Amino acid sequence: MGYETALTALADPTRRRMYERLRARPQPVGVLARQARISQPAASQHLRVLLDARLVRVEPRGTRRIYHATPDGLAELRRYFESLWGDALSSFRAYAEKENRS
Repeated sequence: MGYETALTALADPTRRRMYERLRARPQPVGVLARQARISQPAASQHLRVLLDARLVRVEPRGTRRIYHATPDGLAELRRYFESLWGDALSSFRAYAEKENRS
């Protein structure tokens, strides 16, 4: 799994909002479902996608499952965007050098 999984997971607005809430503080699925105004099974499905993308981790606490944001999947996405930026800067430099020689 790479940046594509994280990018796909965060493309959904509901998952993106859930992830943002988890960045602020760990929360159980029930709270996330209420905040998103969706059913608990729907919230669990969204959290499964975030788990698969390595954007969150789950901590069992008794009968509850507490979700936490993690940097792992986001780090892969960041590396991808940084590589795009590096390519763009290299292209700009080549263009500027060509224009400077003209």
